[in-house]
Amino acid sequence: MNVLITGTSRGIGRAIAQKFLACGHCVTGIDREPASLSGDGYTHVQADILSDPLPEVADVEILINNAGVQNSGRDIDVNLKGTIRVTEQYAMQDKIKSVLFIASASARTGSEFPEYAASKGGMVAYMKNTALRVAAYGATSNSLSPGGVLTQMNDHVIQNPELWKQVMAETMLPKWAAVEEIAEWAYFVTVVNRSMTAQDLLIDNGEADNSHFVW
Repeated sequence: MNVLITGTSRGIGRAIAQKFLACGHCVTGIDREPASLSGDGYTHVQADILSDPLPEVADVEILINNAGVQNSGRDIDVNLKGTIRVTEQYAMQDKIKSVLFIASASARTGSEFPEYAASKGGMVAYMKNTALRVAAYGATSNSLSPGGVLTQMNDHVIQNPELWKQVMAETMLPKWAAVEEIAEWAYFVTVVNRSMTAQDLLIDNGEADNSHFVW
């Protein structure tokens, strides 16, 4: 299938692109950074999803909105407005089969940085709006809301033993997800799944529900 993924130069987006390429799909990646992937089946477009012209990509069957920033002063503009711009261009056509948004656990909890949480909460609401419209093409639209993920963006916490200890105390399962696990979820939701739509999946090692009963 023809797959378009934003934010493929590192982290979750790169892992998702690698998963689809390994499974024999054709992947177009859009990222403001240079390509970190190469080989048959992969095309890289260096562009900012908010401000640069978006490439003409015909017959997109799977669209995965992953590109984003955190605590940048542009969170709502890039994470929400940029994602809407990409989706409106590539998803609203009769070849589309699935749209996926990489949101965040903070969309549910409101934790983390204010504009980041707001941008991801807006993304989940927009995902549901997208589901209503792409249903006309027989397509699904869902989102993944990861909690902590082992990415370069989170090195500030991962590499600090005291902060890491505090973070681990917040989860039921004392770990964070690897990018490869999120990629597996992305593949399942967009390729294997054909019946679930308008749903947000929380993948946070139990952090949001880690309540303790004190008696």
